[in-house]
Amino acid sequence: MIKSLFRLLPLELLYLIVITIFTVLAGYILGSAIVMILYGVNTVMEIAQLNLSDPNAVKGLWILQIVSTTIPILASAVFFAKFVVKDTDEYLKTSFKFPWFLLVIVFCAMLVSAPLIEMLGNINQKLELPHFLAGLQQWMRNTEDNAQKLTTVLLQMKTVSSMIFKLLVVGLLTAVVEEFMFRGCMQTIFMKWTKNAHAAVWITAVLFSAFHLEFFGFLPRLMLGALFGYFVVWSGSIWTSVWAHFINNGTAVIWSYLYQNKMSDLDPDNTHLFNLPVYLFSLIIILFLLYLYRNIAMGKWKMPAK
Repeated sequence: MIKSLFRLLPLELLYLIVITIFTVLAGYILGSAIVMILYGVNTVMEIAQLNLSDPNAVKGLWILQIVSTTIPILASAVFFAKFVVKDTDEYLKTSFKFPWFLLVIVFCAMLVSAPLIEMLGNINQKLELPHFLAGLQQWMRNTEDNAQKLTTVLLQMKTVSSMIFKLLVVGLLTAVVEEFMFRGCMQTIFMKWTKNAHAAVWITAVLFSAFHLEFFGFLPRLMLGALFGYFVVWSGSIWTSVWAHFINNGTAVIWSYLYQNKMSDLDPDNTHLFNLPVYLFSLIIILFLLYLYRNIAMGKWKMPAK
């Protein structure tokens, strides 16, 4: 059965998976060695046990995050596009040849999407597996709690400089890495495999959401993945989805900083900020902006000359 499944998958996807597993494993070994040299074996053990009360454990966690995950995934995507399929332009889509006004539309869409993301998150939280899968649901909940704990620690910010650092790493670098891997390499693979843009976008969005191992946030991340996917399909450029991804992550970073330093009363963990009319308004505006984006990106509507 497993062999049959592998035969069904695109060969390029299998190559990408193998390369990514190898680089992440190598990165984890290197990152653990760096943390061990800098802070000792006990720090590595504390990180593994999610005991992050020691400041050195937090510093070590950042090193592991960057060296064992962020850089290896970026390297895997670039290596795959450049040396395996040997078509960087098609698989990474790094062209800047798209109407600049698309970035304005993306910015508006990401800001307006907040209520819809909240609604999907609340629906997701209420979903339960059948009783006989209670053990699986408990594992999913534990995984989610651990991920949330890591996120809380990583987004602790007391100074402007720490906020800027996390804005660059969590906001920008993560956006580039994940978009190169998913909307660049993976979405292109599925586009060639299915010959259908919608199928490629949604399959990639499912894998993107599952990749984060935050099952009770699966639906909102699925929606974001689909948005990012259509931004790339219609514009032909990865930078539109990188911009969208950066706005999403960067907003979370800035919002957390403002709340932690008592510059805002809005709790970023509050999942009941909006109501049904606002949810519907958010959906309608996003659909309109997508319609506008598609027509401009595909040349159906011309932007007025300067």
